[in-house]
Amino acid sequence: MSENKLNAAVRTEFGKGAARRARRADLIPAVLYGHGTAPVHLNLPKHETFLIVRGSANKVIDVSFDGTTELALVKDVQVDPVLRVIEHLDLVIVRRGEKVTVDIAIHTTGESAPGTIVTAELQNLTVHAPATSIPESIVVDVEGLPEGTIVRVADLKLPEGVTTDIDAETAVVVVSTPRGEETAEEAEEAEEAATEA
Repeated sequence: MSENKLNAAVRTEFGKGAARRARRADLIPAVLYGHGTAPVHLNLPKHETFLIVRGSANKVIDVSFDGTTELALVKDVQVDPVLRVIEHLDLVIVRRGEKVTVDIAIHTTGESAPGTIVTAELQNLTVHAPATSIPESIVVDVEGLPEGTIVRVADLKLPEGVTTDIDAETAVVVVSTPRGEETAEEAEEAEEAATEA
């Protein structure tokens, strides 16, 4: 995992007005908590934070402030629904060597057998992973899988040190034959029959 580093400033002003002023100054309000410490309110540099957080969940960052550096997991990102800018971050202190519980996205790769479709039954999997090596995603290879194939949690190849409590028999991906085309053809035939009558 690449080391992500941010220099932060401790926030002394609070409330919506203070948050707006921070954003105008290209800063992102954040709160850092965990491991029995009192929450620390921070301002993070907007551009550098965006580059780290964008496109991927569960980022771990070295956050430096007031001469201290903490390893922190990005737990929650609040994004403005219209402007699509980051409004606030929740950061949880983690320690090297400890495991954290996170949701990891499941992605499929490859093409199943001709004439079949792949349905994702699970979009994410809750796992326990080392704080400093959280996987970006879990990949399921569906190349050539025939109709009726069910990929279950037990079939997933989890990275070393990563475990899950999800039932091993839970379906992750199902390969099936689409029924929609047949239904459309049947509807067309029924329509022709009705026109002829």
